[in-house]
Amino acid sequence: MTAPVLVHAEQSASYDFGPSHPLRPERVTLAVELMRAYGMIAEDGSSEDEHRFRAVEPYPAREDQLMRVHSREYIAVVKAASERPETFWARKGLGEGDTPVFTGMHGAAALIAGGSIAAIREVLAGRTLRAFHPAGGLHHAHRDHAAGFCVYNDAAAGIAWALTRGADLRVAYVDIDAHHGDGVQAAFYAEPRVLTISVHESGRYLFPGTGWPDERGEGAGIGSAINVPLPPYATDACYRLVFDEVIAPAVRAFAPHVIVSQNGADAHWSDSLTTLGMTIAGHAWLTHRIRALADEVCGGRLVALGGGGYAWATVVPRAWTLTAASLLGVRLPEELPGAWRDLAGAVGVDAPHTLLEDAGPQLTEGDQARLLEQTRLSIERALAQPSG
Repeated sequence: MTAPVLVHAEQSASYDFGPSHPLRPERVTLAVELMRAYGMIAEDGSSEDEHRFRAVEPYPAREDQLMRVHSREYIAVVKAASERPETFWARKGLGEGDTPVFTGMHGAAALIAGGSIAAIREVLAGRTLRAFHPAGGLHHAHRDHAAGFCVYNDAAAGIAWALTRGADLRVAYVDIDAHHGDGVQAAFYAEPRVLTISVHESGRYLFPGTGWPDERGEGAGIGSAINVPLPPYATDACYRLVFDEVIAPAVRAFAPHVIVSQNGADAHWSDSLTTLGMTIAGHAWLTHRIRALADEVCGGRLVALGGGGYAWATVVPRAWTLTAASLLGVRLPEELPGAWRDLAGAVGVDAPHTLLEDAGPQLTEGDQARLLEQTRLSIERALAQPSG
């Protein structure tokens, strides 16, 4: 069997809004370093060991590739902002609180978009069954504007590239980030060859304020969008229910050629920007079930992306390393490697000692029962047939 692929460029850390911004590039670099400390990456870059990643370094997406999901005018604005950030005035969602401009922004964002295209290319070319691009998953950018820390929508760019490979190719996109995958949904809202499923904290409480059950697609794409908004503090059990009753049946019925998953780790109970109740073990369970679903419905073809996560040192590296372990089909020692803990300590983090160390949300049995009931109601609305 061909080795799984890790798509990563050290330069992806240049996608950096500054030390006071919540989206820290260290969430990616620390995750990759933890994988490396566990011996999960073939250092020569050419291993065919199915239990270690073959490393692939991406190229920046070309303008024609970006234009499949972004307008020419918007790309020109990003380039201008990148070249003269000190004179740029806020427009197209750039230069304001969420997505400030920085020197080299176009190149950094294009590299991440190119990484997701490269990951999908490796899978569709048959060079691997599974690919992981942890810097990817910037799912909020829209055709003509930036949003929610996202300049270019790498997930949408990768899926749009995949659709050029064949008129009958079908892609299922499964997004478990705490925030609604609005940019990807919008890109394919009328496209019947792409199924978008987003499970997220309700827009009543969280950016971007979208992702309601009645958002189902339009035109030829009616029924191609599925949204399950969750109540604050939704637990691992809520996610298990959504997977069993929504994600798995919908993907089976759609019968995609490949699954693209966005594996944001910001649904964790300790995340500073969200109010959900997932644990490290819950995230690992969910990403493993998505991998098993790919094995079942599309011959194992799976492209996993990163995404959000604002407990950038204590949670995200462990969550994504466990995702990587599932892609490789390996079990990791519970004790975190000392070399990695030293690395985390060097950036001022009191690192946990074990992979699954997690106090979890402190909820009563009554709270948990209430959250499950609210989740069931959200599932019913997501699966209800549209009226009229």
